[in-house]
Amino acid sequence: MLIYDTIKKYSEMFSNPMLHPLINVVDLSRSQMWPRTRFMMEFYAIVIKDSRCGEFRYGNQYYDYDEGTIVFFGPNQVVTHEPEGEMHQPYGTALVFHPDLIRGTSLVKHIQDYSFFSYKTNEALHVSEKERVLVDICFANIEAEIKQNLDKHSRMLIVANLELLLKYCSRFYDRQFITREAVNHGVIEKFEQLLQGYLTGEKLKVNGLPSVAYFADELHLSPNYFGDLVKKETGKTALEFMQLKLLEVAKERIFDNTKSLSEISYELGFKYPQHFTRFFKQKVGVTPHEYRMN
Repeated sequence: MLIYDTIKKYSEMFSNPMLHPLINVVDLSRSQMWPRTRFMMEFYAIVIKDSRCGEFRYGNQYYDYDEGTIVFFGPNQVVTHEPEGEMHQPYGTALVFHPDLIRGTSLVKHIQDYSFFSYKTNEALHVSEKERVLVDICFANIEAEIKQNLDKHSRMLIVANLELLLKYCSRFYDRQFITREAVNHGVIEKFEQLLQGYLTGEKLKVNGLPSVAYFADELHLSPNYFGDLVKKETGKTALEFMQLKLLEVAKERIFDNTKSLSEISYELGFKYPQHFTRFFKQKVGVTPHEYRMN
């Protein structure tokens, strides 16, 4: 597995000069033919793909990644470039920047908001021609700035242009969620079916309360992408959505007088009855006992 631990190493791999120790715009087509393999970068990368040149895979899932799309890598993510071992000529442009570049800036406080850096599977960003123009302008501005002689304004201007690029990408992803509404709605329907089966079957008692990560894995999505999708489709976070469904099941079971509230709490996946009582009162305003009596 190739490990790119510095911007310099990544730049030189693709035969590009290193313009700045913490950030660079890399023309991937400058490199020679080299074999596809697994790789990991210890920095952020935004890659624009300009032609079909193999598939990127996380685990068993492939990126929805084709010509004219953009993919985002966060630090220390292991990616498989397939078919492994096959020689190929890379094409495209990569903007790579080290976490140290944004330390002490406003961007470091918000970098986690750009959750697309953690989309692990099958959702690259598909941009329109107009959107691609804006992305190219941001790339060009950053490249022009890092080619300048460094001064006291350089880092501030580089990070400002980088943050502008990320804001545009966030907007484009919002648009993509809308334009893929039919596909997304199918995912939500499948999620509801899986959740209903989990809550009404034996999994609650055996496995405990469901997690966002569990359903994301079942749907072959990253937790971040899955969470963003549920939020945009339902107006609620994935956790809020699951808790509302759990609450509906809890209300029904509370009326079963053949079982104690402690038994019901265990059946609902709570380790301790007091946890169930606290959860129920927080959501409903009364305790399970008061709800049953009323």
